[in-house]
Amino acid sequence: MKFYMPAKLYQETNCVKNHAKEIETLGSRALIMTGGSSSRKNGSLSDIEEVLEAAKIPYTLFDQVEQNPSLDTVMKARDQGLEFGADFCIGVGGGSSLDAAKAAALMIKNKDKGRDFLLEAGNSNEAIPIIEIPTTCGTGSEVTAVSVLTNPDTKKKGSIPYKIFADLGLADPNYLKSLPLTILRNTAVDALAHLWESLINVHADRYTKMTAEAGLKVWSENRDILLGERQAEDADFSAFMTASVMAGMSIALAGTSIPHGLSYTLTCRRNIAHGRACGYFEAGYLSHADKEARDEALHLAGFRDLDDWRSFYDVVSDHLKVEESLLETAVEELPEAKLALAPFKCDKKVLREIAMDL
Repeated sequence: MKFYMPAKLYQETNCVKNHAKEIETLGSRALIMTGGSSSRKNGSLSDIEEVLEAAKIPYTLFDQVEQNPSLDTVMKARDQGLEFGADFCIGVGGGSSLDAAKAAALMIKNKDKGRDFLLEAGNSNEAIPIIEIPTTCGTGSEVTAVSVLTNPDTKKKGSIPYKIFADLGLADPNYLKSLPLTILRNTAVDALAHLWESLINVHADRYTKMTAEAGLKVWSENRDILLGERQAEDADFSAFMTASVMAGMSIALAGTSIPHGLSYTLTCRRNIAHGRACGYFEAGYLSHADKEARDEALHLAGFRDLDDWRSFYDVVSDHLKVEESLLETAVEELPEAKLALAPFKCDKKVLREIAMDL
């Protein structure tokens, strides 16, 4: 067993400003990477800009990170960072921005390499220092080594073969307050998928169970909010963020499995939100797991049984239905690495049953 979690994480209100001194130690010129507008609405971008300006640290802003960021987007950000002379990188936003920031930090460090370097296995993981500031409650990227990117040539999505941990994660639950219910649902379901897939996993051990079980218990506290039965309060936003971080720690140790692998096709081919797409396959995955493990996973998250989960997911996914032809494509496109993490025998027949929830 091994527990390796090198990212330093703080979770608290006013997190970015509270730890300005640590931010200042990581570099002298910053590349900030974010999406189009959400980081401005929730205040996260202005918080980091104020800290940098107070410390007289120049920065350049790359605000073109799209959902499911591409290799080309990373290279564009890398070029902007190199031209500016950035020596540390700050990702602000959801998983797309955080993952893209890791990859850009890698490529700035390897400034003489082209885009294909992102897909090459066996290279050094060395990158310039990275700060990750999450503004959703699903990715956990601030504590994982994963960067998931889309290859524009193949139109396929997957993790690049590098382990890139952030140096500093700053998780402020207040940034979640401006999220629409749809995004809160999508990202919270992503966190749940991380927790379940790390618990039902060939790499599950006492350490992964420690983080996954703790995360599931916290996650269960907010089911009624996701169902629209009550409004979230400060303690609830803190719980959402905690569950996401614990889920990130869990997959950093074990990895994600079949539902995540199947979800990539739905995201790339039908633009279905990542967490929503992952959730679509959780019932099928759990139904093939050992009964004791399945029941434990469901009960820790607050579900009586699989049908209770199915009913919950039907509501939070806005009654998502995926055509059989796309599910068949997802089965064919599943990365082998995801298949290998299932703790049960999984041939094409079983995989199809998981995808169709048969």
